[in-house]
Amino acid sequence: MKKVILFGLGMCTVLAFSSCKTGKESAYKKAYEKAQEQELATPQEAAPVEVVTPVVAAPVTPAQPKVVEAAPAGTRQENVTVVSGDTQLKRFSVVCGAFGVKANAEGVKQRLTGDGYNALVVFNAERNLYRVVVSTFDDRAAAEQSRDAFKARYPQNADFQSAWLLYNVN
Repeated sequence: MKKVILFGLGMCTVLAFSSCKTGKESAYKKAYEKAQEQELATPQEAAPVEVVTPVVAAPVTPAQPKVVEAAPAGTRQENVTVVSGDTQLKRFSVVCGAFGVKANAEGVKQRLTGDGYNALVVFNAERNLYRVVVSTFDDRAAAEQSRDAFKARYPQNADFQSAWLLYNVN
């Protein structure tokens, strides 16, 4: 008895799915063919040709460039605030690491403080990252020199070799 019921349900299911599919396909196919016929039946009109007269332009004088303060080439411009450290953040800073967890940034800062650096931890709210600043300067040349000296002091540390300059927006 169970076999007969299962066989009947199976047949109904197969018929239900197969009949709906072909009906929809044929309806779509008929609509597509009808649209094709209508497109071919309508005559294609040529677009009217417009006569264009040339325009003589006056000479253009270049506008004076607008001066916008931005980070110099090779530096990143960010808005950061000092989270821990003794000194104020100046215009250019040497950054040796970025961390999502403040405790990790504090650990690197402690190591650098032990090595004689006056390190800082700054926070970038836009990116939610803590940056470890090795040193900070008012001019770019001094910051670049400090970055190069820092990299030379830690040649085996791949993380410190990627130190970069930060241009503070504040």
